[in-house]
Amino acid sequence: MSAKFTENADVLFEKLEKFFTSKTVIGETIIVGDVTLIPVVDIAFGLGTGVGDGTDDKGGKGYGTGGGIGAKATPTAVIAIIDGKVEILPINQKGGLEKLMDMVPDIVQKANLCKPKKEEKDE
Repeated sequence: MSAKFTENADVLFEKLEKFFTSKTVIGETIIVGDVTLIPVVDIAFGLGTGVGDGTDDKGGKGYGTGGGIGAKATPTAVIAIIDGKVEILPINQKGGLEKLMDMVPDIVQKANLCKPKKEEKDE
C-alpha cells in the first residue's frame, strides 16, 4: 500500500515541478520598441494525496488511492523598462492598474516610431 502512496505523491510532485518554472512567476517578456514589460504573477497552490484499503464483512478486500492539485495564479505587478528606467507597477494596489493604463498611449506611440515607414506608391 505505501508503494502506491509514494507513486501517487511522486507523480503529483513531478507535475507540480513541471508547472512551476520561472515563466510561471515572471511572465514572458513583452518588448515594444524601447519599452520592455515583464509581468509578475503570484502563485498559490495546494495538493493532497491519500490511500486506503480494507476488508468487508464477507472477506472481500478493497483498495484505493487518490490525489489532486489546485492552483491559482494572480497577476500582481508589471516591471516596466522605458528608456533605461526601471519601474515596478503593482496592479493589485490602488492606482497601480490605472498607472499602467496611463502608460499605454506612450508605449503605443514608441512602438509606432520603431516601425519602418512604408514607401508611398505612385499611381
